[in-house]
Amino acid sequence: MSAVPHLSSILASVGQAAFVWDLATDTIAWSDNAGSIFSDIPRETLASGTGFASLIEPKRSIRSDALSQSAPPRGGEGAFYRIEYGVRISTSVPVIWIEETGCWFAGSDGKPARAQGIVRVNNERHARDEQLMRLSRHDPLTGELNRTHLVAALAETIEATTRARSVCAFMLIGIDHLARVNDAFGFDVADAVIAEVGKRLRARLRGGDVLGRFSGNKFGLILRNCTVDDTNVAAERFLTGVRDEVIPTSSGPVSVTVSIGAISMPRHARSADEAVSRAQETLDAAKRRRAGSFSLWRPNAERDAQRRVNIRVTDEIVTALNERRIVTAFEPVVDARSRQPAFYECLVRMVQEDGEALLAPDIVPVAERLGLIRLVDHRVLELAVAELAASPNVRLSLNISPHTTMDPDWLTSVESLMQSYPGVGERLIVEITETIAIQDIDEIRDFIGRLKGFGSRIAIDDFGAGYTSFRNLRKLGVDIVKIDGAIVQNIARSQDDRAFVQTLIDLARRLHIKTVAEWVQDEEAAAMLREWGCDYIQGRLTGLASPQRPWSAAADTVLPAAG
Repeated sequence: MSAVPHLSSILASVGQAAFVWDLATDTIAWSDNAGSIFSDIPRETLASGTGFASLIEPKRSIRSDALSQSAPPRGGEGAFYRIEYGVRISTSVPVIWIEETGCWFAGSDGKPARAQGIVRVNNERHARDEQLMRLSRHDPLTGELNRTHLVAALAETIEATTRARSVCAFMLIGIDHLARVNDAFGFDVADAVIAEVGKRLRARLRGGDVLGRFSGNKFGLILRNCTVDDTNVAAERFLTGVRDEVIPTSSGPVSVTVSIGAISMPRHARSADEAVSRAQETLDAAKRRRAGSFSLWRPNAERDAQRRVNIRVTDEIVTALNERRIVTAFEPVVDARSRQPAFYECLVRMVQEDGEALLAPDIVPVAERLGLIRLVDHRVLELAVAELAASPNVRLSLNISPHTTMDPDWLTSVESLMQSYPGVGERLIVEITETIAIQDIDEIRDFIGRLKGFGSRIAIDDFGAGYTSFRNLRKLGVDIVKIDGAIVQNIARSQDDRAFVQTLIDLARRLHIKTVAEWVQDEEAAAMLREWGCDYIQGRLTGLASPQRPWSAAADTVLPAAG
């Protein structure tokens, strides 16, 4: 090798070596310190472009390609290039990552004739870049693919399987009750459980299968060349692999199970989105049936028909909201003794395009299931407040969905409306169901407190259908208890129902809570309720809901103060 003495010591001090490459003869002249950079490479190998290229990976022609693909030089100037590549002497020696920066000069034909530049070992930077690349593709806790790259791999697999007319499967594997582990031991233990479940799944994969972390407690698994029978066998392998041994953690052993939802592709899913959606649906079904179980997606005509109905009804509800076809009907709640209206319950109706009205039982469950109930409740609130503002002697009650009690926007709307219509809040009664009242006493108490701050009263609807204690009623500051109509309607025929309703009324009276009996259908039941001290009755006997304003034809009475 020819030497460049005055540069060698400088280059050596910064870990670099200089070269001149004559392309016509394919010879490379290196600075004297090149041996320290490529300590294990024979000099004769380094002395030619071809010899040096034989050690380069992943692409041996990267140096020649860099010269031919860069912009040609102008005049006598050199054309700049910069490349990175690996140099491996043998399979037993790690790759040396090289960064090469140089210029090439053209010959008389305009093609590269000579190149010169500097090389330096850049293992640290390459390792850092590799780490960043890995972090961008993999979940940091489990080391498995993250969701983005898992779904990308799923899309590629479906496409390849479709071309090859083969079969594959996709699984969503969810850790059961992970929230309980969080609550009992803390997030660090829950993370340890997630990581260990990932390891156990990984240990049971076949070659070619792809595992990734789909979300917090879910893993996604792509099973290539996998029939339905293979999927069933694999699912059992994964279930037992997690279930049969406890997981050691810093807080002691933890026992967990997983549930699995799977789908066969491409027969039942022709896109990644469709596969994920159906696997998630099937996983939810497996969890509802029993924790630690497996379910495979199958076509279901009834389910598909219901989805079409859901889509249609969703469109109808949204359109009705936009076109102001969500309206209210008013059902009187009367004094049990005088039979005079004390207040009216606002019941939601949806007027269809043909003029027919859908009742609350046809609207509310669907709106709740499809996530539209908060929009419906907002509209009914606006309608009720408008009626109260227009009729200063009327009191109205408003039944809201359990979902709405957790909606801060609904309370914000109440506050805004109360400020716009002073005094209206004192004539508004908000009914919440018994089931939601017991789910989170402290949160519901805060909700009730804010409503009472507007002067509104609170009623518990369908009381007796759940498990709310009278102690909780006192804690919540409830003003009215509406006794579940399913119990009231049978008091004339059922001794058990009579005893139950009479006890509820007596306890409520002792706590200074007003009572309303729902679904009162005949005089016999009304007489019993009046004798037991029930304050108000509601139902077929006293008048069903009407879209008209009943108070415009009758004198209004004011609801007595509770207590």
